[in-house]
Amino acid sequence: MTARIVIVAGETSGDNLAAGLIRALRARRPDLTFEGVAGPAMQAEGCVAWAPSEALAVMGLFEVLPHLARMIRLRKDVVRRTVAADPLVFVGVDAPSFNLGLAALLHAEGIPTVQYVSPQVWAWRQGRVKRMAKTLDLVLCLLPFEQPFYEGRGLAAEFVGHPLADRLPTVPDRLAARAALGLPATGECVAILPGSRRGEVSRLAADFIGAARVLAARRPGIRFVAPMANTAARRLFEEALRAAGDLPITVVAGQSAQAITAADAVLVASGTATLETMLCKRPMVVAYRLGRATAWIIRRLMRAQFFSQPNLLAGRAVVPELFQDAVTPTGLADALERWLDDPAAMRETEALFTTLHDTLRQGASERAAEAVLSLIDRKHR
Repeated sequence: MTARIVIVAGETSGDNLAAGLIRALRARRPDLTFEGVAGPAMQAEGCVAWAPSEALAVMGLFEVLPHLARMIRLRKDVVRRTVAADPLVFVGVDAPSFNLGLAALLHAEGIPTVQYVSPQVWAWRQGRVKRMAKTLDLVLCLLPFEQPFYEGRGLAAEFVGHPLADRLPTVPDRLAARAALGLPATGECVAILPGSRRGEVSRLAADFIGAARVLAARRPGIRFVAPMANTAARRLFEEALRAAGDLPITVVAGQSAQAITAADAVLVASGTATLETMLCKRPMVVAYRLGRATAWIIRRLMRAQFFSQPNLLAGRAVVPELFQDAVTPTGLADALERWLDDPAAMRETEALFTTLHDTLRQGASERAAEAVLSLIDRKHR
């Protein structure tokens, strides 16, 4: 029997999760080989790439339409290659719009299927769980409340925690982070993270930069640092920055954890970066903007009270969330200033985030690897 595993990961966060899983799997089974849709982190771990992870970085219900033909071609190609590879298991990492449909096709071919990172079915379109239960053998959950949600609906799930919680220190060193980025040891600093996908950066960059302009006018001497997840995001952000004129914004490649740790507060697009910000113990303002048609539908289907991971984990409104038309330069700047002007609230939030960090520090990659190998053992006895 072949010792192959096919992994399909979407964009930067999925690439990093999958790379950790590959590393943990190979430590336990050196005979395993890996191929699929892979980013640079996965490829560095030896995964053969059929296509880049960035190919799946499309967000929204209607926003995907211009990419639909390409995505259909890619899915057909992945199905063909996977069936030919005859893997021990298929693992979809994040990218649920692509991976859940792919898992259904592969499950019909008799291939065991895993989804690593739960889609937010507990938040909206809960009817998807019935279909998932028919086509997935296992869901690996990053958040603790997800496992009981699935198991109560007949789908095997395991809470593994989050690799970021394992990697990032419980007590961040702000002075070291500022020194590494060449920022002054004193003085106010705000980190700006407009997302990793082209669509979200193009929708948020101008307002994030506008918020920086408002704060710079109100608070002389304040500085900004903007870590960019990839070259496409950096290009879009710097185009918006040039159009805005001179501002004290330092743009850096990667180094998101250092930029967040260096900051007093963070302006961040909804997504994995909100979790990273929480794990770096920094107060934040979270923004979320989609195309108007997609936003209209989501407003009507949404079941969860919050969309940012810190609020979901805490079960209450710890950090402000601004959605759609509420995302304006002044609105964002006002929310950031409320943090900057309230050191007591910042300390209280840091303590809460430390508690949540401990909850997620579970040895995620290792636990995920053990769960995948256990499934392989059950399916191939």
